[in-house]
Amino acid sequence: MTRKLRIDAVLVQAVIAGALSFAHLHDLAAAAGQTGWKAWAYPVSVDLLLVAAWRRLRNDGPSRLAWCWFLIALVASLGANVATAGFLDLQHPPAWLRFGIAGWPALAFLGGTLLAHSPTATDPAHESKPEPEPVEVVPAQPAPASEPEPVEPSDPAPALTAAEPAAAPAPPVPVALVDHARKVADAHRAATGTRIDTDTLRARLGVPAPMADAIAAQLA
Repeated sequence: MTRKLRIDAVLVQAVIAGALSFAHLHDLAAAAGQTGWKAWAYPVSVDLLLVAAWRRLRNDGPSRLAWCWFLIALVASLGANVATAGFLDLQHPPAWLRFGIAGWPALAFLGGTLLAHSPTATDPAHESKPEPEPVEVVPAQPAPASEPEPVEPSDPAPALTAAEPAAAPAPPVPVALVDHARKVADAHRAATGTRIDTDTLRARLGVPAPMADAIAAQLA
């Protein structure tokens, strides 16, 4: 609760001080011959320049530009407060006061433009790019001549590790079956005039292929 009352008191004090300074600047401008809305524009211009310079100091850090325009606006505000306290005859203002009031708009415009558009320390567009370090070029050393590697003789063809399996022995054929096969072969020769082949013999006798081969061998 105490903190809330403290903040309200500070705000009230700031409003009172700002209103008095605003009124003093208006009275000074009116005494210098600026009437109507122009007299009210002068305190607005001074206060805005003061706020802009202070904001630049708060956001971007101390700089000569921001401090310069902050002091100019502060002197203008403080001078108006002092001048309206009876130190100057506002009924007959001096020539230098009229000159300063008349030249203030151009001065304030210049200050506001510089504060708004001058590069800041953190502006990436105006940061100085580090120069690349020079690269030392080392001449390439010739590679030492390498002796030719001895060529190993190619391995001889691998020896046969396993002998080819011998042909299976012919199955035993009964004599009666051989006689019957001879009759079949004779009948085939008599009918066709050619020697009977193994496949036909096997089909006529109804025996397996190995036995048909064995019978054909005996008939040859």
